[in-house]
Amino acid sequence: MKADKIILGVLGGVAVGALLGVLFAPEKGDKTRKKIMDKSNDYADELKDKLDTLLGTINKKYEKIWNESENLIAEGKSKFDDVKHEIKNTSI
Repeated sequence: MKADKIILGVLGGVAVGALLGVLFAPEKGDKTRKKIMDKSNDYADELKDKLDTLLGTINKKYEKIWNESENLIAEGKSKFDDVKHEIKNTSI
């Protein structure tokens, strides 16, 4: 998770730097606003891609943990049933 936070921090820093660079550039207001919109759209797309990747990774890990827990529960239940059956047979 630390690497993901670092990536998001770097992207945020780059976005702020680009925004300040465009704001202080000696161009007309229309061009500056268009550049800001274009850059913000680019960064929003990048951020969306990173978040989608992060969510995909989290989802895969969750599914893996869920499947492992289901397997452990099934294995525990099977062992319990075996022991119960063995106890029942030895009592007779």
